[in-house]
This record gives sequence, C-alpha cells and structure tokens, in this order.
Amino acid sequence: MDWPISMRIFSTIENAVDQVLSRINSDTRMNDIKKYQLSKSTACLKYTDILPHNEKSMPVTKEFLQKVIDILMDFINETNDRNCKVLDFHHPDKMKQLLDLEVPDKGVALQQLIEDCAKTLKYQVRTGHPHFFNQLSCGLDLVSMAGEWLTATANTNMFTYEIAPVFILMENVVLEKMREIIGWNGGDSILAPGGSISNLYAFLAARHRMFPGYKEKGLHSIKGQLVMFTSDQCHYSVRSCAAVCGLGTDNCVEVPSDKRGRLIPSELERLVIERKSKGHIPFFVNCTSGTTVLGAFDPIEEIANICQKYKMWLHVDAAWGGGLLFSNKYRHPRLTGIERADSVTWNPHKLMGTLLQCSTIHFKEDGLLISCNQMSAEYLFMQDKLYDVQYDTGDKVIQCGRHNDIFKLWLQWRAKGTEGFEKHMDHLMELSEYMTKRIKAMSDKFYLILEPEMVNVSFWYIPTRLRGVPHTPEKEKELGKICPILKGRMMTAGTLMVGYQPLDERPNFFRNIISSAAVTESDVDFLLAEMDRLGHDL
Repeated sequence: MDWPISMRIFSTIENAVDQVLSRINSDTRMNDIKKYQLSKSTACLKYTDILPHNEKSMPVTKEFLQKVIDILMDFINETNDRNCKVLDFHHPDKMKQLLDLEVPDKGVALQQLIEDCAKTLKYQVRTGHPHFFNQLSCGLDLVSMAGEWLTATANTNMFTYEIAPVFILMENVVLEKMREIIGWNGGDSILAPGGSISNLYAFLAARHRMFPGYKEKGLHSIKGQLVMFTSDQCHYSVRSCAAVCGLGTDNCVEVPSDKRGRLIPSELERLVIERKSKGHIPFFVNCTSGTTVLGAFDPIEEIANICQKYKMWLHVDAAWGGGLLFSNKYRHPRLTGIERADSVTWNPHKLMGTLLQCSTIHFKEDGLLISCNQMSAEYLFMQDKLYDVQYDTGDKVIQCGRHNDIFKLWLQWRAKGTEGFEKHMDHLMELSEYMTKRIKAMSDKFYLILEPEMVNVSFWYIPTRLRGVPHTPEKEKELGKICPILKGRMMTAGTLMVGYQPLDERPNFFRNIISSAAVTESDVDFLLAEMDRLGHDL
C-alpha cells in the first residue's frame, strides 16, 4: 500500500476512535453529573448562597458539602476495590481536553463545582490502591485521613498556643514520645514541611551549635571552609543544604558506599582527614537510614565513633527508615546506635502511612531550635501573654506559618497504639521478604538485584526472548531498556504502578515499594503476574 494512503487511513481510524472515546467520555461525564446532582433549587446557586456569606443558608451548605463527601466516599471505595484501576491515564494534551481548567472572571454555580470535584478525583492516581507500589509514601489510612479532614476544617496555624491550643499540646506529647523511641531523654522537635526541610533544620542547628556567631555576623564569623559529609546514595536534599546555606555543593563530600548501598566508614574517615589537611573544617555528617532507591542503612555506630573522634555533628536521615524504630524484630541492626545522633529526621507520612505531609525533625539537645531560629517578632511572639509562652512554637522555625500536621498522626497513633505500629512495620517487612522469595522462585522471569534491607525490592523483569540468556552487562542494558516501556504499559492499562530508575553504573531497574497497609501476599502475586502479562513479548 502506498505510504501516504496508509497514513491517511490510519489518521481516519484514529479520528473515528477519538470521536467514539469523546462520546463515551461525554456520556460518562453526564452520568457523573446525575450521580452527584444537587436539587434544582440548589444547583444554580453560587458560593455567596452558602456559609459564611448567607447566614440562613445552612440547608444549602449541608447539601453542597454532602455531595462532596459522596464523591470522597466513592473515591475511597474505588481505592480499596482491586477491580478498579489504579489510574485512568491520559497524556497531558488529552487530559487538557477532558478537563475544564479555566479560572473564570465570574464564579460558576455550585453544581459545576461538584462536577469539578468529581472529575478531579476521576483522573487522579489512586495512591492508596493495593496495586500502587510506586512511591515511598502510599496507602490511604482512613483514621489519618479523618484527622486531615478535621485539620482542614479547623484551618488554624501552628505558630502560637493562642490559636492552636489543643494541637500544640498534641504536638508536644507525640514528639516527646518519638524522642523516647529514638532513645533520648529530653531534647526538642518540630514538624516540618517534608524531609528535605527537616534535614535543612538539622544543618542549621549544627552550624549554630558550632558557630553561634554566624546568626548575627554571617560568613565572617567562620575562619575556614565548612565541609559536610554524606553517602553517595543519600537523598539529594543533603546536597541542597550545602547549596542553600552557602557551603557550595563541592563542600558536600560524597562518601563511597558498598555494593549494598551503605556508606563505608573507613572512606568517611579518610575523606575527613583529607579535608582537614587542606585547612577545612569538617562539622556535619549525614547518615542515611533507608536510602531512597535501595533502602540501605548506613552503619550508625561506626559513623558515630568517627563523629565523636573528630568532633562533628551526627545527623541521621531516617525519613524513610524511621518507622522501623517501632519494630523489635527489625530495628536492629539497621538503626542500632541512633540514640548517639545529635539530630534525626523521621517522616511518619512514609513507612508509618500517615497522610501527606507529616515530617519530623528531632534534636538531642533542648534549646537549639529556639536559639538558632528565634527572631522575636513582637507582633506575634509577645512575652507578656496570659499563658506560658514556651508553648509558642513559631519562633523555633524559619517558616513562621506552619500547617497542622500533628492531628492526623496523633489520631492514627490513638487508633493503632504503639503496638499497632509495630505490627504494621513487621507486616510490611514480611511482605517484602515474601516478594523476594517469589522473585527467586521465578528466576526465569525476574532477576533480584540484591537482598533488600527494607521494603525496597530491586529487580529486573526478563521477557521471553531473554530467558535462558546468560546474565551479562549487555543483558542488563537490554533489561534496562525494557523498564520504561513496561512502565508505560502499566500506566496505559491502569492496573499497576511500580517505579524504575538507574543507579550509578547500573541501568534502569524496577524498585518496588511496599508501604501500604492495604497490600497482601495476593497483591504481590498479582504484581508479578501482571508484569509478566504486560511485558512477556517485549
């Protein structure tokens, strides 16, 4: 067939398919509207017809919000239904056609807002679905979600006891309990917007502890080049600290790691000595407990000995692995020695399943946060208030305004208890061990890259044409090329999401994460079977 003619035929078919899909989407959209239809008397009303704009509009307000809740409940139901897709994927240009994203000059009716809510969740990835293994933070803990609903309704800031009395007290209790679990008696903590900012707080406190004059006098108070050290497998936010805080990334020294992704202590000491010989000032060491890709744990005890020897601050970035502190079975040796750290980052929104965002930073020494960050803004942090102003937290942080991230964690902890979190950690680790076992049993279809220390299971999928072929660097390159194609098929099918990435000299490989309480052994079996179904012919 002549090529231009074949292209025209293909184009005609494609246009016909698009028209059919458009009609289907239109019908679906109409069904969604009918499903969440407000009463005729309410549908055409505007935001000015609900609280707080109209004091007599409680019935209308309730009807509107109830429809929103109906949408949310349907999404929760679909998220927990294994027969529903993880996502309904569309490329950006197609997605723009499906959505009305225009910000209007005049406000739309309440019914349109309901439709907007329904369509937003229709095309949102269900990160709580049992077949979503893509991110470190996944799952949908309903108690924590209920806490987030209440938090949004309360809509208060966390900088003073004056406007958030209950939440401030909750924060004190929960953070003190977390420090006890780390192994400290006393100290101080704060909730921050993510692990990256938590690591930044640790850096700032460490510099302030060693050079208290920096706060007022800046760089001139330090007679030499500060240097920090971290594993070459660390989270990128550690290098970001060096860039943001004036050291420069060249002075964030990356320490080589072993084949399992763990920092090599002898290499750390060698690099510290090397920098000292140049007249530099080594002051900060980041120890990663649960690396992003491999889930590796740096040896804390050995690193702590080096920090003690050279008088350096020891920070443990346990944003990912901190949840294992709950587990008597899996805490050691992974987190042995964490009590020797000067600061610890720990993200409940990851392994513990608390809703995003919920990140904590903890300090062994009390008073450092306030000393380092206090600016004493008189219009907010007056000292002559009628209550004990030590409960005002805003002057401890560089943010001022701070979202309420505590209530969802407090409520979740109340529901589970410390024992419940331990069971959850053990369950996730046991599922990862089960997946490792299943991969080994299907060595013709899957290649396990290394025995996991955590819930990160790293592997290659082997399609039919490469089965029985000896494992060589050339074969690894071929397997690496398959990863993005197979991931694309997963997303198009909508049945599964597993992440992939390269690492150092290693080409693309799959990194499966099990951190959702919804996952069972049968879901792990489904994952492996579905990957084979989608990728066997690649």
